[in-house]
Amino acid sequence: MANAKPAATAEAERPVLALVMGDPAGISPELTAQMLALPELRNAAHFIVIGDRRILEEGAGTANIELDLDYRSASDFSTELSERPVFVDLCNLDPQNVVRGEATLAGGTFATENFRFALHLADKGSVDGICFTPFNKKAMRYAYPGYDDEIRFVSDVLSFNGKMREFNVLERVWNARVTSHIPLSAVSAHISIGAILAEVELTTACLRLAGIDNPKIAVAGLNPHAGDGGSFGMEEIEVIEPAVARAKAAGYAVDGPFPADTVFLRALKEGFHAVLTMYHDQGQIAMKMMGFDKGVTMMGGLPFPLCTPAHGTAYDIAGRGIADVGASREAGLLAAKMARQQIVSREAGRNRS
Repeated sequence: MANAKPAATAEAERPVLALVMGDPAGISPELTAQMLALPELRNAAHFIVIGDRRILEEGAGTANIELDLDYRSASDFSTELSERPVFVDLCNLDPQNVVRGEATLAGGTFATENFRFALHLADKGSVDGICFTPFNKKAMRYAYPGYDDEIRFVSDVLSFNGKMREFNVLERVWNARVTSHIPLSAVSAHISIGAILAEVELTTACLRLAGIDNPKIAVAGLNPHAGDGGSFGMEEIEVIEPAVARAKAAGYAVDGPFPADTVFLRALKEGFHAVLTMYHDQGQIAMKMMGFDKGVTMMGGLPFPLCTPAHGTAYDIAGRGIADVGASREAGLLAAKMARQQIVSREAGRNRS
């Protein structure tokens, strides 16, 4: 498959992003259309949109948007990009088979096919990054029974064995976490000095890729009041504090552990760029309270950025034309920024060699 990117210098080049249409029964089609109408996104990147033209046009109608796209079939999309976003029409879902507001096999198949296509583009270097409008995990599991989350799917499709982690991003603070989609009863057993150090390292690298030169990370404790000197648990004393000490010794700007109920307040007040929490909801609740309509989920650790809005498919408002594009906009801008930085870094590396 030929590389679709237009010729340009690394400094001046807009990165090429694949924009994946997500679950067709929710707000994803109208969000995709809204994103393509935003000048700031079209100025930030060239877009290759993956999906079905009929589904997109229905979404555009819902959002009252007139689209100006370069439509291609899957067999001829790899010609030179134009200044208009390119739409790769997989012709993979008849709108008559969409049940609005319901997770179905048809919807999950549509989303997984679009996502798989984009991942292969990124793997071949035809795009510099990926963003996608919301998936529905139940529908995805209908189509791909092993689908735990996007990390599992990406790892399976690309045979990727490296460390990949989900980050939640707001303008003022990021949230990283040591454990993710596991039962709360299993969290303590999965926290180790090595796991915390690995998260500090990956979080620092991702923050730098997003343009933050000297990232500062606040680490949350696991137990109430960060254990209160061992009164409420020993994980802070035996694991988290030693991990923070080792990270500091290695040169990372990290501090903690701080009580989880105040760590985000401290981060905002003292200028930390990220909070490293010990488990999923410890950070997710705070992040969604601070910016549900602006939050971005970013998958870090891949050779390319992968971003999506942090909210879900919003089945309850699908088709009403009231979906807020704010988080999708931020996901596209973050993916473009990180992809551009990767291009510049690769070019600088080639020049040094």
